Amino acid sequence: MGVRPPPSNSDEGPDVIEFGIAEVAAKLDDGDLSFPASGEEVVQVLSDPRIKYDADGHTVPLSEAVSEVERGHFEDKQEFLNALHPVFERYRNSRTPSVIERVRAALPL
Repeated sequence: MGVRPPPSNSDEGPDVIEFGIAEVAAKLDDGDLSFPASGEEVVQVLSDPRIKYDADGHTVPLSEAVSEVERGHFEDKQEFLNALHPVFERYRNSRTPSVIERVRAALPL
């Protein structure tokens, strides 16, 4: 998952904000990990990073997300990402916006 950041007058910064499995995929690409692997091995090799699960930057430790997956062993990267996808969707859909976020959403900008 990913979204474009709000437009600004600066050319600096990312073209896309990665979150959810897109961020996990990027971490896997940067990590020194080979599959097949267990979820615990993935978490250990990546040093249990905090993964953004929505465009607002809310995070969850990878270990927590992996603990919610029903499988423990993955043959390849895509299998791992596919197993994590519903977990991150649940996080994204179940999080209640804060009071400040609700006020911001109600104001016309």
